[in-house]
Amino acid sequence: MTHFGKTIIYIAMSAVGVSLIPAAALSVPVVPNFSQGSMTSHTETTSKVTETINSIDYATGWQYSVSGTNVTNGGQSLSPNPTTNSVIVNPLGGTEGQVTSANSGLNLNGQSFTIAEPGAAFQFTQTYMGPGVTNQTVIQRTTEVTSVTDTTSIFTQ
Repeated sequence: MTHFGKTIIYIAMSAVGVSLIPAAALSVPVVPNFSQGSMTSHTETTSKVTETINSIDYATGWQYSVSGTNVTNGGQSLSPNPTTNSVIVNPLGGTEGQVTSANSGLNLNGQSFTIAEPGAAFQFTQTYMGPGVTNQTVIQRTTEVTSVTDTTSIFTQ
C-alpha cells in the first residue's frame, strides 16, 4: 500500500514536471520605422439659432379733438362720455403671449354736428384715437455660426 501511494505521488510529480517545461517563444522586437511624422485633424461645428423679437406698443388712454368752421353741435358738450374698453393682443409671428388690458375710452355715439349756415363754406375735423395697439413689430432672424478647428501635431523620434 505504501508502494501504491508512492507511485501516485511519482505520477503526479511527473505530470507536474512535464507541464512546467516551457516551450521556446519566438518574438520580434518592435522598432519604429520612421524618424518623424505629423497628424492633422479637422473639426467643423455648426449651430443655428432662430429668435423672434415681438415688440407691441399700445395706448392706455385716448385722444380726442374736434375743430371746424361753420359747424355747430347744438350746444352739446364737446367731451363725449367715457367708457371702458377691453383690448386683447394676440402676437403675430407664431409667438406666444397674449396681452389683455382694460382702458377707458370715449363713447362717440350721440355726438351730432351740423352745418350752421347751409350753402356757406365749412370745415369739420373730428379725430379720435382710442386705447389699443398702436404699433407691432415682429423681427425674426436666424443666425448660423460655423466653427472650424484645424489641429496639426508634429512628432519626432
